[in-house]
Amino acid sequence: MDLHSMETNLYLMAAMTQSFNPDNELPVKYLYPATLYAEKEPAIVDTILGSCVAVCLYDPVLRMGAINHYMLPLWNGTGLASPKYGNIAIEKVIERMQSFGSKIPNIQAKVFGGGEVVETKINTFKIGQRNIEIAEQMLREKNISIVSRSVGGNNGRKIRFNTQTGVVLMKAIQKTI
Repeated sequence: MDLHSMETNLYLMAAMTQSFNPDNELPVKYLYPATLYAEKEPAIVDTILGSCVAVCLYDPVLRMGAINHYMLPLWNGTGLASPKYGNIAIEKVIERMQSFGSKIPNIQAKVFGGGEVVETKINTFKIGQRNIEIAEQMLREKNISIVSRSVGGNNGRKIRFNTQTGVVLMKAIQKTI
């Protein structure tokens, strides 16, 4: 196993807990921030997003998908180049899909999150919006079409991604005072 594969597997393995979904007998994984799920074995992947963004990729030819959950748009070149950053997370999840045999023209994307969920008098950082922009930019540059999206706004989102069918279920998370 090469260093790249070991590094990717460390991100994947450290990120998830597993339970069982009796409805369709696929394992249910929880995807933590700054991680990704990209395995040949199908799964149901749950995650919760605020200003973070999740990019769900699906290849209908191979009937397989992958997902990331990143917190910040761009890695600045210092420290570890982890999937905490959109430009790293998106590149890694695309590379992983290709390593399983996916061809770029077959890959479809669904993008979720990027809400401005923290209220401040002046929201100068606009992390959610910048997270959305990096996903759209990178997917456009890679010629991967976005077939569905639920981004922006002021609420969080809970998503459930079936990597075998490409179906994503989403529920808005309402703020409570």
